[in-house]
Amino acid sequence: MNKKDQDGTSEIVTSSGEPLTSKPDSDTERAHERKKEDQDYVPVIIKRTDESKVHPDDILERAISEGIEQLKRPWASLFLSAIAAGLILGFAAMAVAVVAAAVDESVNPLIERLAIAFVYPLGFIICIMSGTQLFTEHTATAVYPVLDRRSNLLELLRLWGLVISGNLVGTFFSSWLISSADVIVAANEGYIEVAYHLTHFGFPSLLISAVLAGWLMAQGAWILLATPPQSSQILCIYIVTFLIGVGGLHHSIAGSAEIFTAVMISDSFSFYDAFHFIGIALLGNLIGGSVFVAILNYAHIKQTQQKK
Repeated sequence: MNKKDQDGTSEIVTSSGEPLTSKPDSDTERAHERKKEDQDYVPVIIKRTDESKVHPDDILERAISEGIEQLKRPWASLFLSAIAAGLILGFAAMAVAVVAAAVDESVNPLIERLAIAFVYPLGFIICIMSGTQLFTEHTATAVYPVLDRRSNLLELLRLWGLVISGNLVGTFFSSWLISSADVIVAANEGYIEVAYHLTHFGFPSLLISAVLAGWLMAQGAWILLATPPQSSQILCIYIVTFLIGVGGLHHSIAGSAEIFTAVMISDSFSFYDAFHFIGIALLGNLIGGSVFVAILNYAHIKQTQQKK
C-alpha cells in the first residue's frame, strides 16, 4: 500500500495502514526521512501499482515486517500452508520429469537442460504467488527480525521446523498422487533420470549446489519485496528459478517431490537415498539463504544507512 498527498506523492505503508517505519531507537538517515514524511503526508489505500523505485532501507523494513508476521503465525496456519506449498511443488517435479522423458539427451544435452529449465519455474510461480509457505523462500525473510532483535532464535527454529515438515508432507502426498497417475502422465523414465541427478553426487558437490540454489531463492524473495505486484513479480520468480533449473542446482523441496516419486516407482532408490539428499539440500539451502542473502543484505544496508 501507499500513502499519498494531494500532489500525488506516495509512500509505502503496511497492510494495516500504518507507515513503514524503523524501530523507535533506529538512527538512520532513512528513519529520519520517514518521520518527516509521516508529518507531511496523509495515509490512504489506493488501488494501483507504484512503479517508483523502492528505497533499500524500506525493502529491509518490509522484509523485517513480513518476517515478524510469519514468525507470529499460529503453528496450524504455518503447517497447513506449508503442506499446500509442498503439494503445489509436485507439479514442478512433474513438469521436469515429463520434459526429461520426452527429450533425448544423447541428441544434444544442452537442449534437454534448456527445456527442463523452461518448465521448472512453473510450479514455483503457482506456489509463491498463491502465498503458501515455502521453506527456501522464507529461509532469509525470517532471519531479518532475529538480526534486528525483534524476534529470537527459538521462534526462527520453530518456523523453519514447521515449514520444512509441512513442505515434506506435501511433496510426499503429491508424489504419491502423481505416481499413481503415471499411466496418464507417462513420466516414469524422467523421474528416474532426475533422481540420479539428485543422488549421485558427493557431499561437497551437493552441498555447494544447494547453497547456490538457496542463495538464488532467498535473493528472489528479496527482489519480490522491491517489485510491484502481478506480472513483474511472476517474471522475477521465473528468472530466479530458471537459473536454478538451467544450472541443475539442488532445491530441497522441489527435489524431495522428485526423489519421493522415484522411490515409489523404482527399486533403484530407497527412502534412505531420499532423506540423505533432502538433509544435505536443506542444509545447503539454509546456508545460501541465511548467509549469502539475509546477513549480507542486513549488514550492508544497516552500515550504509547509518546517520552521519
